[in-house]
Amino acid sequence: MKKLLGYIFFLLTLSQRLSAQDHIYSQFYNAPQYLNPALTGQFDGDFRVNLNYRNQWTNIAGPLNYYSVAADLNVPQFGGGFGLLATKSSEGTAYLKKTNFSAIYAYSVDFGNNGNISFGIEGGLTNRKIDFEKLVFYDQLDDSGIITGGVTSASPPEFNNKYFFDSSAGLNLIIGDLMLGGAVHHLNKPNESFTGTKSQLPMRLNGYLSYKIILDPFDDENSPSITPSVLFYTQAKLQSISAGFQIKKSSVNLGLWYRGDKNQGDALVLSLIFDLFGRRDYDSKIRLGFSHDATSSKLGYGNTAGTTEGALIYETTLFDNYNYNGNRFNSDTRKCYDFY
Repeated sequence: MKKLLGYIFFLLTLSQRLSAQDHIYSQFYNAPQYLNPALTGQFDGDFRVNLNYRNQWTNIAGPLNYYSVAADLNVPQFGGGFGLLATKSSEGTAYLKKTNFSAIYAYSVDFGNNGNISFGIEGGLTNRKIDFEKLVFYDQLDDSGIITGGVTSASPPEFNNKYFFDSSAGLNLIIGDLMLGGAVHHLNKPNESFTGTKSQLPMRLNGYLSYKIILDPFDDENSPSITPSVLFYTQAKLQSISAGFQIKKSSVNLGLWYRGDKNQGDALVLSLIFDLFGRRDYDSKIRLGFSHDATSSKLGYGNTAGTTEGALIYETTLFDNYNYNGNRFNSDTRKCYDFY
């Protein structure tokens, strides 16, 4: 009984902490549209699909689950890319759910073979709701635990199914082996209150920087590479930083990261990515990524069991986009995907 009440108190406290905080994928580089709308269409293909899943703190009652599905087109004739993004979060044994559907457009300008700047905008509709039937209240408990078939006298929130418009914008810059960018999410600070009292969703700001080091500069195509990166984001009074590096050789990518913030504690992140088959003559590519966050703070790995993520990316060529010189549009221009 005490353990059950402890879990309920923990979830209520956690919900208040997370109410103004979006999740951030540890594999942020494998969720480009979620990270920054300016990264839409930034790849050397025509069509791409990204699937991401994050299961946070699997050992607690009511785990935190996050999903995203994105699809984008690289359309150089229109100066950039078009994309769609769907995200869903489920917190506290699915009692609190949020779903968003957005459309994205990014405009890209190339300068030289290794320079690119892109601007992106995003807008969509979000639904936030409470599954009241999955909540357990004090009058549904006795000394033995949850009363089977017990009915609570508590009243549901006045607005437990909320819809609102949400928008974002971002910028990404690539100069040679350096990439930096940033985005502002929830630009319009939508009201997500369930009670009728105004409660605005704070803007989320993130910035990142990556630098790709080619270990054999005379053989860029086949040389191993190391890419150190740092990602910083802030939302309301919450701040987080991820810093680390990835080592890539052929079709295998190994990463080691530190991730921390003052509210949810620190973690060491290990990631492993496979390109299941490489692109040949601009055909197709599949990427499969796994990562695990091992909690290193006072929360304790034994209490949380860490956080696990999976990512699946499919990229292919649909059209014969060639210029008058017989080269593919944008084939020589470095994209964000080249850094990972």
